[in-house]
Amino acid sequence: MRRRRFLAAAGGAAAAGLAGCTGLVTTEPAGAPPVLSDRPDAVYFPTHVEGMAMAGTGRDGDYRFALFYSYPHRFWNVNGRDVSLTDIASGDDVHLMASVWDAETMQVLPDTGLSLEIERDGDLVSQEVIYPMLSQPMGFHYGANFGLEGDGSYDVTASVGGVSTRRTGGYEGRFADPGSATVSFDYSRGARDDIPYEITPDRAGERAAVEPMEMSMGGMSMPMGFARPAAELPGVVGEATSGDARFVVGTLDAPPAGVEGEGTYLYVSARTPYNRMVIPAMAVEAATAGFDGDLTATLDPELGYHYGAVVGGVGSEVEVRPTLPPQTARHEGYETAFMQFEPMVVSP
Repeated sequence: MRRRRFLAAAGGAAAAGLAGCTGLVTTEPAGAPPVLSDRPDAVYFPTHVEGMAMAGTGRDGDYRFALFYSYPHRFWNVNGRDVSLTDIASGDDVHLMASVWDAETMQVLPDTGLSLEIERDGDLVSQEVIYPMLSQPMGFHYGANFGLEGDGSYDVTASVGGVSTRRTGGYEGRFADPGSATVSFDYSRGARDDIPYEITPDRAGERAAVEPMEMSMGGMSMPMGFARPAAELPGVVGEATSGDARFVVGTLDAPPAGVEGEGTYLYVSARTPYNRMVIPAMAVEAATAGFDGDLTATLDPELGYHYGAVVGGVGSEVEVRPTLPPQTARHEGYETAFMQFEPMVVSP
């Protein structure tokens, strides 16, 4: 899998070019192209592709943080089954994005309730809990648009309240406590407008996705929210697709530490097509043999983010039923996908 490279130097922020895409490359967009009127109910290539710049990284205990910024983005919020557009406001200067991961296993952590506090010269500029999001090049992250107070130095504190998802295996007992890190960076409108911005009229609406990024700072690679390849997961029963999401179904002979009960552990790993990004915050049911019920969102170092439950055993078929779409905001190209699901059946 090729990945687009977005590199940042340790002493400051920079963004690499967008080689490999078709369209016009510019560095000062007058505004995003209109939303497509004939979008498929699936993952599609967006109307434009924006680069990003690294602001900095930090660490607090088990948590490692990275902060990025780009042009203000439009994005779509999901509330239950409703999708609503958040457009770019006149006072927005940047789209700030934060990533949080485990310093030991380098796995991206969802469901942390992340907030950003922005200060300049000790005065509060803005503070809010920002959205969990999915984007094609970055996968799962946290983001929102912010207005700033002109060029200058800013201190941005990213804070998490702890991971609310069930943790198992080597994650049992970890990530329950809050954590925070402050990143200081110099912002200028000119530097922001030098971030690559590409209009993609020849590909917009195509059933495809922007390639995932490679991100690094000071020689350290940033982890991405990839789901583990099916070939690397234990006890895979089968794979299926619904709602343009891909689901890998597998079993363990016994549940991982942190899960009550005895017997077979059934798990479902949901990921995006093309880029294999984790799809979190769904509601999923399954039925097989003597079990018919909910699967619990779970974070495990071996299985990754998945949905799982102890079942009495696995019969000749496993039915998987996503009942609620992922409750995450989406960047363009994902907002019409992962919303309507049909039950899937896989056979061992």
